[in-house]
Amino acid sequence: MTSEITLFVNPTAGRGRGAHAAQPAASALRAAGFSVRTILGENAEDALARAREAVAGGTGALVAVGGDGMAHLALQAVGGTRTPLGLVAVGTGNDFARALGLPVRDPAAAGRVIAEGLKGVRLRDVDLGRVDGTWFGTVLASGFDSRVNDRGNRMRWPTGRFKYDLAMLAELAAFTPVPYRMTLDDGEVREIEATLVAVGNGSSYGGGMRICADAELDDGLFDITVVGDCSRTTLLKVFPKVYKGTHLSHPKVTVHRAAKVELVAQGITGYADGEPLGPLPLTAECVPAAARVAVP
Repeated sequence: MTSEITLFVNPTAGRGRGAHAAQPAASALRAAGFSVRTILGENAEDALARAREAVAGGTGALVAVGGDGMAHLALQAVGGTRTPLGLVAVGTGNDFARALGLPVRDPAAAGRVIAEGLKGVRLRDVDLGRVDGTWFGTVLASGFDSRVNDRGNRMRWPTGRFKYDLAMLAELAAFTPVPYRMTLDDGEVREIEATLVAVGNGSSYGGGMRICADAELDDGLFDITVVGDCSRTTLLKVFPKVYKGTHLSHPKVTVHRAAKVELVAQGITGYADGEPLGPLPLTAECVPAAARVAVP
């Protein structure tokens, strides 16, 4: 493995934590003997082009500094390759890093974990989801949760997490269950009424909401959580339970496991790793061992 590695930085992650995190992470990597090159990029498209160029050029690792959005962008560069990924998680959610047991909001510690993982070859092969060539590491959301994302993204005020809390309240007041057509592993088409359908490669989204609580990153399967046709009252009771994963025992919640899932519904946008994929219908496939990640 080459000793030159690439730091892939989002300077705006976590309200500016990305820019501050890059230096201690880079210092920890250099102290371990690595040569560090930094990529910023003028925008996401430019940054990704530079990251892909670094991977194609044989960089020893791509180290993403930021939140789940930056991890998602990095996966587009390393997915399906053998180039190791390092995560310096300093964003708002950090769900992919949490699922891997990595340090969160401690860039120096994350840098040390990455250095030790690369030098000791402690690299974990993990599955990724893929939708039309786009990779994702955590959860593909659709339904109530994706509509909250839609509304939150349209809101200019307030900023931060509170924006999505307000968006959730607004969507709750207007929401009705959605007719879905769901197909698992090219089997029979299931017609269901659902509040949401979440396709989990990882277990959580939204900064620790364990919507697919039992999902494993290396079992070759998605955990697909279906929250059925809940009333607003039931949804208010069920939704807070996602932080502990105890919602899975509710009679309105079912979990399926499959390597491929097709979702069809009207007026629903799919989000993966918190990033918009586009409107349904969407087909997601679980690709085994699609990424290598430096871990403790």
